[in-house]
Amino acid sequence: MLLVVVGVLQRWTLNEYALTPGDATPVQQLVSIKGLPVDSSHDTIMLTDVYLQRLSAWQYLVMHFERHVTFLSADQILEPGIPSSQLVAQGFLEMADSKQYAEVSAFSSLGWHLEPTRTGAIINGVVSNSPAAKAEIKVADEVVGVNGKPVLNACQLEASVHALAPGTRIALEVERAHISSSGDITRAAPSKVWLRTAAPSQSLSSGCSGVKGPARSWLGLSLEDGVHYKFPAEISINTKYIGGPSAGLAMTLSLIDSLSKGSLTGHHRIAATGTIDQFGNVGDVGGVAQKTVAVGDAGAKVFFVPRVEVATAKANAPSGLRIVGVTKLSQVLSTLERIGGAKPIPITPPR
Repeated sequence: MLLVVVGVLQRWTLNEYALTPGDATPVQQLVSIKGLPVDSSHDTIMLTDVYLQRLSAWQYLVMHFERHVTFLSADQILEPGIPSSQLVAQGFLEMADSKQYAEVSAFSSLGWHLEPTRTGAIINGVVSNSPAAKAEIKVADEVVGVNGKPVLNACQLEASVHALAPGTRIALEVERAHISSSGDITRAAPSKVWLRTAAPSQSLSSGCSGVKGPARSWLGLSLEDGVHYKFPAEISINTKYIGGPSAGLAMTLSLIDSLSKGSLTGHHRIAATGTIDQFGNVGDVGGVAQKTVAVGDAGAKVFFVPRVEVATAKANAPSGLRIVGVTKLSQVLSTLERIGGAKPIPITPPR
């Protein structure tokens, strides 16, 4: 009888997830830079990840006896109406965004001025049974036009649909995305996708300038702006099978270290977690408790975390691991200078 119960529990999948410690990986070994000279020294700057897994009833019971596990419900990690089947694709899209903003922040901190080019509205979530879901629009697809007019950002797409009568037939120009099993995203040439708008199930208001009042029509899409930058070098960061935005700060620091003179860290073994945006702002992330465990196991001496998560990191830090809370890239660079790191001076001055 006991074996039967265990078997049932193993096959019973819950809408519960577990975060457990992952790995702390030196970013330098993942980075390739072509088109600019790089510093030959190799500071150890580590990104850290966590394992996120959906649980069976049996795993949920057993893992309550393990250390350093955080349990999350599906509602805590997904927007309302977004199915869990989109989680992996969302994570890979977040990583792609994180890489781009790491490059922007690194080059900007070294004196380059980079102008963004708006490219469209990128899908980062599709509500189940919505008009977009029925048209088989998927995460990472990019909408570049509506009814023959170009779309350059998410607000333009929202504005084009907001006041339409429900049931209006529209044509979207969509660059369909292909996401490889390892997380690489490529997009095809635009193709036309027809769909009918629907009335939202609840009152929806837009945060976009000039888009006023509750929406009459709805597509069921969560959106972000598509942005492209022309960089002074070709950069590749190999993050196969790693999703999410939390490696942004670590990748930024590694790129600055590679493109500048001397040792950015003063030869200290450091790690970092936190999102990064194009302005060098550091945002909060999940799984800091588990990441602190991984960083400590990897022998890091300093761990930079978003300021709001300092208490969590300190509660899980082993002896000898210094926790530093930050909200901006500039604060990280100042701290590294104070512990003996070199001030970032580009090997090749910006033109």
